[in-house]
Amino acid sequence: MVSNTRLYGAAIAAVSGGYSLWSASMGAMGTGGWLMAVLGAVVLVHGALLLTDYADRLGDASGPLMIAYAVLMLLNQALLGSGMMDGMGGGMGGGMQGGMPGPSAGMGWDAGMVALALLMLLSGVIMTQSDSADDGM
Repeated sequence: MVSNTRLYGAAIAAVSGGYSLWSASMGAMGTGGWLMAVLGAVVLVHGALLLTDYADRLGDASGPLMIAYAVLMLLNQALLGSGMMDGMGGGMGGGMQGGMPGPSAGMGWDAGMVALALLMLLSGVIMTQSDSADDGM
């Protein structure tokens, strides 16, 4: 039987991973887009594994992995918001084109991604702190 903690973790991973893939696909794939696409795929796989017997093999690593994914997502958002990364479009082709800003101009924090990353961070902390005897992990 799958514990409630694993069910919640899997649900959060599925939504966060899916949103990462979707947001990465919405623009040209700059550095930030590729990071979110790869991370989204990894998070989706981790979420699916939480619903299987393989989660027992992951054991205590699931919580720290969720925390690591969340930190990478938040770091990516911080870099995008500060303009230090070329975002999901832009890069060499960004800049001014006919007076119009390039694809990465004005890109900032994606509030949805930040909220999901914070939720994933909390999920990872809960998974790390939960007693495996109590929830069947």
